[in-house]
Amino acid sequence: MDTSYGSAPPPVWDRPEPRRRAAPVPLSREKIATAAIRLADEHGLEKLSVRKLAQELGVAPMRLYDYVATKSELLDLMVDAIYATVLGPDVTADQPAWRSTVLDLVHRTRAAALAHEWFADLLGGRPHLGPHALAVGEATAAALDQAPGIRTLDDLQRALGALNAFLTGALRREITERRTARTTGTDETAWQASYGPYLTRMLETGRYPTIARLVIDGAHPDPDATFSHNLTTVLDGITGHPQP
Repeated sequence: MDTSYGSAPPPVWDRPEPRRRAAPVPLSREKIATAAIRLADEHGLEKLSVRKLAQELGVAPMRLYDYVATKSELLDLMVDAIYATVLGPDVTADQPAWRSTVLDLVHRTRAAALAHEWFADLLGGRPHLGPHALAVGEATAAALDQAPGIRTLDDLQRALGALNAFLTGALRREITERRTARTTGTDETAWQASYGPYLTRMLETGRYPTIARLVIDGAHPDPDATFSHNLTTVLDGITGHPQP
């Protein structure tokens, strides 16, 4: 594999930390990423800027460019710091090790996204290639590769693609619903009071019998139960190995 970068600059993880300078505030990429995560947690990615980050760190904005050349590099560092919290699955003995590992990694990823909502906004875009992201990807792929229904490299690629598509979609939907409820100040009770009479009239027309069954007779589990059930369904389908 060609390890040269030609005229392109090397990725941020492949560049050494700048030499420490005699300055009142010592910096490192880890410290910068930690501060950026804190700002994004409080204000969202759209409010994150080099100027605000420099102010948070108590340094001049130009000092940050010694460590991160672009905002994309800053986001890369932030994302990889979150992936570091996903590592370390606890394999349990009540199910096959491969399945326990995959379930644990996916649930840890969801927990990280719920704690840092902006993280879900960066899923499904350009590849995450930081060392911790690669480690999570390796652990997931290696575990899925041990599933009985995964026999070829094509099987593994399709399984990973389906699992990642489910995870990205599920997390974005869940976090979008949380944000909507938070920003509009609505909750389920208020929503039912507002839309209940209209929906009742529409369902009583008889034109939507399946939706009526879902709304009236269907179970409405909480987000944790919904995510766990859907994850199990997807995992069963992509591996061809239902949970015993």
